[in-house]
Amino acid sequence: QVQLVESGGGLVQAGGSLRLSCAASGRTSSSAAMGWFRQAPGKERDFVAAIGWSSGNTYYADSVKGRFTISRDYAKNTLYLQMNSVKPEDTAVYYCAQTYGSRWTTAGGYNYWGQGTQVTVSS
Repeated sequence: QVQLVESGGGLVQAGGSLRLSCAASGRTSSSAAMGWFRQAPGKERDFVAAIGWSSGNTYYADSVKGRFTISRDYAKNTLYLQMNSVKPEDTAVYYCAQTYGSRWTTAGGYNYWGQGTQVTVSS
């Protein structure tokens, strides 16, 4: 079992920055990767970014490449998403997720999910 708790969401103006955090507990030592997904009202849950838990290798959706940075503090079991130059279309509920598997860019590849944190970008 893995428990994930996101924090750091809120309201931000377009062009601003926000940092999301995800505290992980439980059986995290054997994690293959952790990722961030987002879901806007009426839309599917989309991949945002992923990071290899041991390797630190990172992957990004094209829509956030160059603006968002995923990172992790291995010792603190914490995942981060630094969001810069945010846009109104970044508005969504952001979820962190954990996987023991190899499919890191699809929601179906993840084993555990947090409860989500709302990010709203005003224009």
